[in-house]
Amino acid sequence: MPVFESQRLGNLTYDSDSTIEFPRGLPGFDHRRAFVAAHLPGKDPLIFLQSLEDPALCFITAPVAAIDPAYRLEVGEEDLALVGLPVSRRPVIGREALCLVVLSMRESGPTANLLGPVLINLRNRRAVQAVSMAPGYSHQHALEPKGDPACS
Repeated sequence: MPVFESQRLGNLTYDSDSTIEFPRGLPGFDHRRAFVAAHLPGKDPLIFLQSLEDPALCFITAPVAAIDPAYRLEVGEEDLALVGLPVSRRPVIGREALCLVVLSMRESGPTANLLGPVLINLRNRRAVQAVSMAPGYSHQHALEPKGDPACS
């Protein structure tokens, strides 16, 4: 199994068949196309998308259902075709595709990008950061802290 040295995550051992390909890169990182999804012990539901071309480039993501269980995936036909998913219907999340949201830390607290989900075809491991066509989503969806409200 290959080992990749990430500046953020240390040595990552991964299966070469699990590499995720972004055919057109990610916005702002057009030339970074090969990534691996890393799960770290005790960090669920976080998934770290580590670039295999840049040891310093790692995105913190989470499955969209962990952020918004009622999320409605609506992306354009071009994005679906790019990753090899049917354009005639919405892909089934969890069975055909993985839908991740990129997390960020702002001064006001953590946010999730529900407007630009990362869509990964589970069959061929091709991915795209798509623009959601569903109304009402933000690229800075505020995350509420989990826990006992009585302790707040």
